[in-house]
Amino acid sequence: MTTLLISQKNFADHVTPQGHPERADRIQAVEEALARSRFDALLRRNAPSSDLTLAELVHDTKYLARLRDARPAEGIGQLDGDTFIASGSLDTISTALGGALSALDAVLLGEVDNAFCAIRPPGHHAEIATPMGFCLINTVAILAREAQRKYGAERIAIVDFDVHHGNGTQDIFKDDPSVFYASSHQMPLFPGTGKATETGVGNITNTPLSPHTDGETMREAYIGRILPALLDFSPDLLLISAGFDAHERDPLAQLNWVGDDYGWLTGKLMDVAERSCGNRIVSLLEGGYDLKGLAAGASHHVAMLMDGATGRLDD
Repeated sequence: MTTLLISQKNFADHVTPQGHPERADRIQAVEEALARSRFDALLRRNAPSSDLTLAELVHDTKYLARLRDARPAEGIGQLDGDTFIASGSLDTISTALGGALSALDAVLLGEVDNAFCAIRPPGHHAEIATPMGFCLINTVAILAREAQRKYGAERIAIVDFDVHHGNGTQDIFKDDPSVFYASSHQMPLFPGTGKATETGVGNITNTPLSPHTDGETMREAYIGRILPALLDFSPDLLLISAGFDAHERDPLAQLNWVGDDYGWLTGKLMDVAERSCGNRIVSLLEGGYDLKGLAAGASHHVAMLMDGATGRLDD
């Protein structure tokens, strides 16, 4: 496998208040973990800037104007109780989107097998008209639409293993049978959506997990529900919303996954991608707020992307 790693130093320009869990140190923690010799074979690229008007592929036409109006000339502005926008935030989300789009190009043009984008801020809570949950634009949703628009992909699957339900991604695609969305997430937990009964037009598969459950429960959920639905959908491209906040160390949730759980899950998703879409996977960083837990989860995820069934790490 050839795996592309996308990141960029200017992700630190999206400044959040002191003590906020979504902070620039998250990217540094991932980059330090992936700087180990174990990951020397990664193809590494800096994320370029992109045209933010592509956000209108999934957000309403006034959405970007709202973000621009809320952006302060200096310092930090507040969009809701926990979502902030700084003077450099629009440049940051432009780079995050540009990194995701460059990864998409590399995968769909056959330059690499798969890609992991270490980007911030996360995006899966951003709805059609509402930024929320630390998220400003829904990067993975824009990526899905661009794969359809630019490359003619007919069936896009998004699998979201962040501990929080991706309400924004579901909001955007709930009426579109060409995009499959599956999420495993803790319930009850923010944002309160993601019941198993929320199925869209048959294209949504939600699998809530109870607090304090571990990787064994997660495995049962994927084997029994999500993986069969994903196989039945048979996507042309698999996108992953890769949140690492189900890790047992994370301060914002109460699931008890460990690093190897992320490796196992990544391997199962790769099995589906091999059977249905020629191994084409683009993975985007979402949550993960304990730096050690984030580094452990991302390490196991990327090791499996690189090496398939042999991609295991010693914790």
